[in-house]
Amino acid sequence: MDREAHDRLDALQRDPYPLYARARAAEGLTFVPELDAWLVARDADVREVLRRADEFSSVQALRPDVIPSPAAFAVLAGGFGGQPTVVSSDGPAHQRHRAPLNRGLSTGRVGELLPFVARRSAELIDEFEPHGTVELVEAYARRLPSEVVGRLIGLDPVDVPAAVYGSNRAEQLLFRPLPEDEQIAAAHDVVELHHLLDSYVRDRRAAPRDDLLSGMVEALAPEPGELTLDQRHELVSNVQNLFIAGHLTTTAVIGTAFLHLLGDRRQWELLCEQPESVHSAVEEALRYDTAVQGFRRTTTREVTLSGTVLPAGSVVFVAYGSANRDEQRHERPDVFDITRRPTRHVAFGYGTHGCPGSQLAREQLRITLELFSRRLPGLRFVDEGPGEMLPTLIHRAPEHLHLTW
Repeated sequence: MDREAHDRLDALQRDPYPLYARARAAEGLTFVPELDAWLVARDADVREVLRRADEFSSVQALRPDVIPSPAAFAVLAGGFGGQPTVVSSDGPAHQRHRAPLNRGLSTGRVGELLPFVARRSAELIDEFEPHGTVELVEAYARRLPSEVVGRLIGLDPVDVPAAVYGSNRAEQLLFRPLPEDEQIAAAHDVVELHHLLDSYVRDRRAAPRDDLLSGMVEALAPEPGELTLDQRHELVSNVQNLFIAGHLTTTAVIGTAFLHLLGDRRQWELLCEQPESVHSAVEEALRYDTAVQGFRRTTTREVTLSGTVLPAGSVVFVAYGSANRDEQRHERPDVFDITRRPTRHVAFGYGTHGCPGSQLAREQLRITLELFSRRLPGLRFVDEGPGEMLPTLIHRAPEHLHLTW
């Protein structure tokens, strides 16, 4: 990718909303060279694509924005993974990958996790409250979700930081332009993550436990005996996908919620004065600045969408973030307002591929906002204000949040 193309992609990723607005106002669909895809921007069109899963395949949903170099691919060949997951499969294969997640993320299972979420949230606040200042992303928003999803999966807490680091490097390698030497270094870090997860997969085959990882091993490799190499690749792919989805997106949700609550002081004051508004605050944060801005879909046959004819094999970017700002669905969509009566948004997708972890993400944000608004009502940005947004559409979030109280 040349420098000019890099800069265009970077600008789009940091603030896609002007493009979304133009695409919603245009006739038909808009082709976006930076994404190499047709942009599906209107709420009605987004929902239509997600309903028509047989015509809009998810197999290429996670196609990288940036293709790694051959040298980086050579390093990755020494790891595991690269197999379809719940995000990148269709039909029976998708149902097979999703079944253990539905069980492991059931209402009952999430409920069992909530005391841990509340305890760790309070403990993390205890660590920085006496200092009067904090960089919230590093001290809280990245730590809580990773510890929660690590506990859900069944990772030893001492391994969670390494899993976070490896998954962050995987995201950088596949979705951000890097020089070749940095790509190679990132690929080595990803391979280390693969081997860590593979050790867990093989351990759960030998000694199952009451955790989601054991459920995934049982569901995806039901035959008794030692796991085959193919089974290990599939399991590592799916565990890595779950860990990344479970911590990166919730980290983003927490970061953008504080970004917008504190960006309009009255919104934060309302939350502190009216604790019962926390549920509407959660939904508004999810709607207004959606963590996963969208996924790709590929047409399986010629289809017409919004008047645009798409031949078989056409790639569309289904923009959840744009749908959640659609004037036809949401009144004053570009205004962040926690008093808004919640409307049905697509922050967690819609239909067959709706996020199975949506309840857990909501609960982490709810507990976080309840604790911070009660314990730190004077919370505000330090003088320089919020930093830039990360250049990504996979987990839209502020790079840093320097706060004081």
